Amino acid sequence: MLRVLGTFGASPALLSADDRTALDEQGYLALPGLIDAATVRALVRRFDELVASEGDRAGLEAHQEAGTDRLANLVDKDPLFDLCWNNPLQLSAIAHVLQWQPEKVFSLNGRSALPGQGHQGLHADWPGAVAPGDYQIANSIWLLDDFTPGNGATRVVPGSHRWGQVPKDALADPAAPHPDEVLVTGTAGTCVVFNSHLWHGGTLNRTGAPRRGIHAAFVRRDQKQQTVFAHYLHDSTYQRLTPEQRYLLAV
Repeated sequence: MLRVLGTFGASPALLSADDRTALDEQGYLALPGLIDAATVRALVRRFDELVASEGDRAGLEAHQEAGTDRLANLVDKDPLFDLCWNNPLQLSAIAHVLQWQPEKVFSLNGRSALPGQGHQGLHADWPGAVAPGDYQIANSIWLLDDFTPGNGATRVVPGSHRWGQVPKDALADPAAPHPDEVLVTGTAGTCVVFNSHLWHGGTLNRTGAPRRGIHAAFVRRDQKQQTVFAHYLHDSTYQRLTPEQRYLLAV
């Protein structure tokens, strides 16, 4: 895994001691400024174009959700989205969560919380509880809009990835506020990497504009993908990918 991820520039040395502590203890790490403003605008344009062109089929390769615009299989939709699963600092943080064990891309999705909607119950991106340290999946959110307290920023419960519980089994109402939750806010172009066993969920978008993000998740290599890329990728996409990219996608 070190060799494969090293071709993207990823390395344990890219993470500071504070970065590793944040991932280990809090369960998430914000990496601001990884995408410049012009590229963010290009990603937003392409995101909105895909939402419009795919219509009611948008997101079918992974998941659809009421109150949101969802996209999936973004690897196959535009090379521009490679930025969101090939960044060396992002990959280093993901690999740290997964202990630099063999991994693959679980999914590359888009989620836009629509005005007046988007609230989620607290959840983990894994069906059951795991023991602390036995982490199977990690995720990252690329902020295409500023995430603010008013527009549906993601809430997380710091440290909950170490509790050996999932919200649906531990909480009477996962949709309710949690006393320990914090909002993950930041400027567009930020990438937030988090342990997917961390309790988290989108909040209500109380503004008049959509709140967009791209989610790049990675899973241990012996686990199933949400989007089985081998079933979807066009030959033209496969041909443009490097051997290491194909390895990460398991194609």
